[in-house]
Amino acid sequence: MHIMAVWSLVALVYWLFMLWDTLQARKWMLTLHPPDSPPLRPESQRPAPGNDTPLVSVIVAAKEEEASITETVRHLLSQTYPRLEIIAVNDRSQDATGRKLDELRRWSEGRSAIEVPLRVIHITALPSGWLGKNHALYQGYLQARGSYLLFTDADVLFEPGTIADAVRYMREEQADHLTLAPQMLVKGFWLRAFVYYFFFTFSLYIRPWRANDDLQHRHGMGIGAFNLLTRNAYERIGTHRAFALRPDDDLHLGRLIKAARLRQRLALASRHIAVEWYRSLSEAVRGLEKNLFSGFGYRLPLATLGVIGLLAVFLFPFIGLFAAQGWPAAVFGLDVVLMVTVYVLLARSITGPVGTEIIAFPLTVCLLCYTVIRSVWLTLRQRGIYWRGTFYSLKELKRMTGPDD
Repeated sequence: MHIMAVWSLVALVYWLFMLWDTLQARKWMLTLHPPDSPPLRPESQRPAPGNDTPLVSVIVAAKEEEASITETVRHLLSQTYPRLEIIAVNDRSQDATGRKLDELRRWSEGRSAIEVPLRVIHITALPSGWLGKNHALYQGYLQARGSYLLFTDADVLFEPGTIADAVRYMREEQADHLTLAPQMLVKGFWLRAFVYYFFFTFSLYIRPWRANDDLQHRHGMGIGAFNLLTRNAYERIGTHRAFALRPDDDLHLGRLIKAARLRQRLALASRHIAVEWYRSLSEAVRGLEKNLFSGFGYRLPLATLGVIGLLAVFLFPFIGLFAAQGWPAAVFGLDVVLMVTVYVLLARSITGPVGTEIIAFPLTVCLLCYTVIRSVWLTLRQRGIYWRGTFYSLKELKRMTGPDD
C-alpha cells in the first residue's frame, strides 16, 4: 500500500483516539468558581481571621521585572484573604526591580488599610548548582511562616478574591497542592496563533487534566503563575532543592507531588488570574528556546522524534489533503476535521474561544518545529543555556534530569 495511504489511516486512528480521550477528559477539567457570595469586598468588609484560617505565604521571584512587578504586588496587597504575608525576592536584577520593591514596601507600611506584611529579599549572588528562579523561591520559603505556600510569577494579575477562593477550594477538596491555569493575555494575530497551537500540542503531550485523577501518581501538573501547596507537601517533595536546576520547575514540582502520592488539583481560573505570557512572536520563540530541549530530557534522539511526530501528525494531513488522490485524500480530509475538532475543544478549556488564528495552523506547526530545533541546536552549541543573563552548563542541567523525563 502506498505510504500516503498508510499514513492517512495511521493519522485517522491517532485523531480518533485523541477525540475520544479529549471527550473523556472533560470530567477531569475543573474550574475554580467564586463562592455564592460576591468575592470582591471593600477593605472594611474583609472577613476576620479565625483560628482555623491558615497563614498563606506568597512568594514572588523577580528578575528584571520593573515593567510588571509593581502591578503584581499591588494586586496581591489588595487580596481579601485575612491571613497573608508577601515575600518578594529580587533575584540579582540590574534594572529598577529592587528599587520598586523597596518603594512598595515603604508605601504599604504607611497605609493603615493595608494589613498585609510585605517583605523584600535582595539576592546579590547565585550559588553553584542552582537556577536563579528556583534559588530565589527557595530563599523566600526560608523566610516564610505560613502553613500554606503560594509560589507565583512577577507578571501575574490577581482578582481580589483569588487567594480566598483558592484556599477554600483546596480545603474543600482536601488537596495538598492546587495549581491554577490563568487567562492568557495574547495580543496580535500571529502571537495568538502560535501560543494557542503551543498549548494545544502541550496539552496533547502532557494531558494536564490527569493531575485530577487521584488513582494515578505518575503524571502531575504545575503552572508557574499559581502553585499553592501546604508547607508539609513542599517539604515532603524536598523543596526546590530537589529540582534546583530545572528550567521547568513548576511542571516538575507537580510531578513530584504526584510521585509522593499527595492529592493534587488543577483548575481553570480565567476569572481569577491573568498573565501576558509573551509580548511578541519573536519574544515567544526566544523565550521557549531555553526550556524546550529540557522537555525532552536533553536527549537528542527524543527531541528528533518529537519534531518528526509534530510534522507527521499535525502537518502531513494538510499536505496529504492536497497531494493524495482517491480515498486517501478523503481520509486526510477527515484527519484534518478531527484535528480541528480536538483543537477547538481543548482551546475552549485552556486558552479561550478559537478565532481566525486557526487558519494559520499549518504555519504554526512549522514554527514550533523550528523553535524546538533551534532550542536543541543552541543548547548543544553553547553546551548549556542562558537564562536571564546567567549561563547554566548542559552537564549541570543533565544531572538534574531524572530517568522518567
